[in-house]
Amino acid sequence: MTADEAGLSVARMSETTGVSAHTLRYYERAELIRPVARNPGNHRRYSPADVEWVRFLLRLRETGMPVAQMRRYARLREEGSATTESRLRLLEAHREELREQIARLRAHERALAEKTTAYRAVLAAPSTHAGSDPEPSAETARRSPTERGTDR
Repeated sequence: MTADEAGLSVARMSETTGVSAHTLRYYERAELIRPVARNPGNHRRYSPADVEWVRFLLRLRETGMPVAQMRRYARLREEGSATTESRLRLLEAHREELREQIARLRAHERALAEKTTAYRAVLAAPSTHAGSDPEPSAETARRSPTERGTDR
């Protein structure tokens, strides 16, 4: 049996995916990962498919999907092609939440950019603006952060 046939150890899987061994075991207990194959010594052995699945789980986690939703998605995935539409709806809803979050973050970034530009202007002319705290423009101040996030 080759190393590839035997699969990856927990340590190697951790190194490959960037997920700690503790988290990999948690994912298995939390039913995010199906029970992992074991070698004769009862050590976990991860397959290439497991690597790809864990990488996808990381993407879901890093984009803010709650563990409960990740678990729901994992269960639907295990049920097979009959759940394709449900999985699509779940991912579409998450994607929309992500888009809304990105819009809010862009609005916050624009507000910070405006503030840092104002501070640079103060520093460029310190004698006339010493100790001032530049305020956002009247246009920016009139709009809520959510409204500012809709500008493109």
